Amino acid sequence: MRRGTGLAVAGAAALVWGEWANWRWSRALVGNSEGASAAVVVLGYRNTGATANLVNRWRVRAGIRSATADGAHATRVIFSGGTTGSGATEARLMADYAKSVLAFDGPVLLEDRSTTTWENITNVIPLLENVDRIKIVSQPAHALKARAYLRRQRPDLALRLVRADDYRPGEWLVVKPLLALYGLWGLRGLRSDERKGTP
Repeated sequence: MRRGTGLAVAGAAALVWGEWANWRWSRALVGNSEGASAAVVVLGYRNTGATANLVNRWRVRAGIRSATADGAHATRVIFSGGTTGSGATEARLMADYAKSVLAFDGPVLLEDRSTTTWENITNVIPLLENVDRIKIVSQPAHALKARAYLRRQRPDLALRLVRADDYRPGEWLVVKPLLALYGLWGLRGLRSDERKGTP
């Protein structure tokens, strides 16, 4: 009985920690920039098949809800990701899923050359120059890494970063501790001020 209780407490603690870590990362390096125009950048994930994989389908859904969350009239969705196989690019597969499955009819742009997160940011910068607000969508730790890269490459554009709708309590609940562990590994190259979102 005692062992079962201990396992239950440890499991509950892991779930709480996973939620907290993802919640914290989703709020780091973002501000309260305002304005009529916005861009939502959706980052691709290792798509070697002919259709969007599970992770990319979720990212597309999170990107669309981020685009429609605040009712901005001029929100463009930018799908970013090159080819990781012999077929279509991640950007194209995500855009196809958004339009054909989710019936998204808003403005869509493709950035289809990137194969790393650093390249994602480098290559979308020209598409962000004339927007007031920027949202980056991925799993929270990965999105934080991308925001830190934008701050390194273009601090002026990083001032326009706002929260995306890529964290929701209870979503991916069971796997959030694993996502958080993977996120810690992915964030190891960031400075502490970048991880915490401090100036």
